[in-house]
Amino acid sequence: MRLSRKYVIVSAVVVLGGIIAVWSLSGRKAEADGEDAARPAAVARVERHPLDSSITLSGEFRPFQEVDVHAKVAGYIRTIYVDVGDRVKEGQTLAVLEVPELQAQVQGAEASIRRDRDAIRRAESDVRRSESAYAAHHAAYTRLKQASEQRPGLIAEQELDDSMAKDKESEANVGSAQAALAEARNQLNIAEANRQQLAAMEAYTRITAPFSGIITKRYADTGSLIQAGTASSTQAMPVVRLAEADKFRLTLPVPESAVPLVHLGSTVQVRVPALRHTFEGRVARFADALDQQTRTMHTEVDVVNKDSLVLGMYAEVDLVLEHKATALTVPVQAVSRNGGESSVLVVGSDNRLEERKVRLGMEGAHRLEITSGLQEGERVVIGSRSQFRTGERVTPKLVRTGGEGGL
Repeated sequence: MRLSRKYVIVSAVVVLGGIIAVWSLSGRKAEADGEDAARPAAVARVERHPLDSSITLSGEFRPFQEVDVHAKVAGYIRTIYVDVGDRVKEGQTLAVLEVPELQAQVQGAEASIRRDRDAIRRAESDVRRSESAYAAHHAAYTRLKQASEQRPGLIAEQELDDSMAKDKESEANVGSAQAALAEARNQLNIAEANRQQLAAMEAYTRITAPFSGIITKRYADTGSLIQAGTASSTQAMPVVRLAEADKFRLTLPVPESAVPLVHLGSTVQVRVPALRHTFEGRVARFADALDQQTRTMHTEVDVVNKDSLVLGMYAEVDLVLEHKATALTVPVQAVSRNGGESSVLVVGSDNRLEERKVRLGMEGAHRLEITSGLQEGERVVIGSRSQFRTGERVTPKLVRTGGEGGL
């Protein structure tokens, strides 16, 4: 009986030890399985990089110069030489007007000039004739007067008076003829001035390009009646619209915080998304005053067009606000923000995750400056953090993010 009890006790101990051994092995296997099932995590190192803080401003390309070309005189278009898309040079003829009444006025002015020139010739002849008559009468009067003085009573007083009167009359005729000649010359000057004015108006019938550019719109065709574009009360129709396309203006609204960083002559990079190309521009002018509605400053960047830009295209400019040659940074995707607090998931030396509060400094397009909370060389998780939890063991996969090597 005693042997049976001993046997039962020994058997129970053996069974209990087996159960404990099985539990221990199962726990170790489960732990090993847990280690083998550690999830991979994309990580990036905390590194030092050059860092720029910038803002992106968008604008639209406008022509450097643009004007609707009007006619100075009213008339019908006899010939128009250009159409939309044509490139023209400064001074090139765009169209010619037909103005019949102006041609008649020019012919009338030329006839007036010929008439006044004939009048001058007649007046000059009258002056010479008057001067000759005066010379004859004056000589006769002088002789009679000398003879009367030498031999008193030889010449009758009536005869002497008549000779003196003819002398005075002929002298007056000379002055009158000279005045008539001066008037004829003045009339000729008036006629020539009128002819010059009409010639200038006639020159306006040939419409020319005020500067080199491209025709962006054509308003009239051959035979169209064009009103003179000089009266503000009339809605005169232009002939064409001309835009200078060799150089464009890119207008940017610079916010108040960035105004002190705008300098004339500084070079900026202009990205054109439609062309997938970047051009070099120069800050050429700014308003030096803020718009009270938007609190921005009107700024213009000049961009030289190399035959690929088109009027009206949108472009982007990154305006650098601050630059640091080296800063301790992490990728933007590594930082989680909650209100005024920021944190990252740090992968420790044992590959376990630790949430750590950090303080941010300058913000770039792809990386953020860390002023406290991390050390250079540490690893941080990038991407979505919802699938991870603090203390979890992960398999880190080092990746390089956009902006590595500087922004």
